[in-house]
Amino acid sequence: MAGLLRRFVPLFDRVLVQKAEAVTKTSSGILIPEKSLAKVLTGKVVAVGEGAKTESGTVIPPAVAVGDEVFLPEFGGTKITLEEKEYHLYRDSELLAKVKSE
Repeated sequence: MAGLLRRFVPLFDRVLVQKAEAVTKTSSGILIPEKSLAKVLTGKVVAVGEGAKTESGTVIPPAVAVGDEVFLPEFGGTKITLEEKEYHLYRDSELLAKVKSE
């Protein structure tokens, strides 16, 4: 399965996202129990499809690119496991926002 993630290309307007990890330890070293962890609703775009097609056949390019940090909806997406890591597949229109780099 080596290199499977590099060869993975989502179809149409789909976007593959790796969710950010939840903080499990405070700065003073106290471990936070799993029940108290807040849901992580941000992630990094890992792969992007070519875009949605209109009825006339023109392609609408996605609003995000590989490497962008995005805000995710609380529910939705399809969980995918590649190379023993968990990713989520969303439609471009389901993503809530993109974090601009300074």
